[in-house]
Amino acid sequence: MSVRLETRRSEVHGTGVFALSDFAVGESIIEYVGEIISMPEAIRRHPHDPTDPNHTFYFHVDDAHVIDGLYGGNASRWINHSCRPNCEPQDVKGRVFIHALRPIWKGEELTFDYDLFSDEPMTPALRAKYACHCGAKKCRGSMLAAL
Repeated sequence: MSVRLETRRSEVHGTGVFALSDFAVGESIIEYVGEIISMPEAIRRHPHDPTDPNHTFYFHVDDAHVIDGLYGGNASRWINHSCRPNCEPQDVKGRVFIHALRPIWKGEELTFDYDLFSDEPMTPALRAKYACHCGAKKCRGSMLAAL
C-alpha cells in the first residue's frame, strides 16, 4: 500500500482509506486493482459474504469486465461511497485509477460516488438495500445512481 494512505475504522462505514499527506486536484492517488473477471463470473461469485450480500469488492469496468478486489486487491477496495466525494475513478485503457476531485488534506477519508446500478425497478426497498450513510448535506440516501 502507498505510504501516503492508511486503512482504518471509518465513521462512514466499516473500514475506510485515509490520506497520510495532502493530495492536489487531479492527482492520481491509487489504482483499483484485483482479479479481472467476466460479468458472468462476478455473478457466479456473488456474494463475497453471504451474511452481507450487498457488500462486494467489485468495480464494474465495462459490460464485459469487473475488477474483483477481493483477490489481489489493495487498499482501494476500502474506499467508501459518498454523495459528495473527494475522488473519482478514471478508466485508462481498462485500468481504474482513483484521482482527487479537489484538494484532499492529510487525515481526510477518501470517497467516491459508487453510482451503482440495478436491473431491478427502483423502489424504496431497493434504495434502502443500498442505503448511504455518507452524511453529506445533499445525501441522496442511496449508493444507487441518481435518476
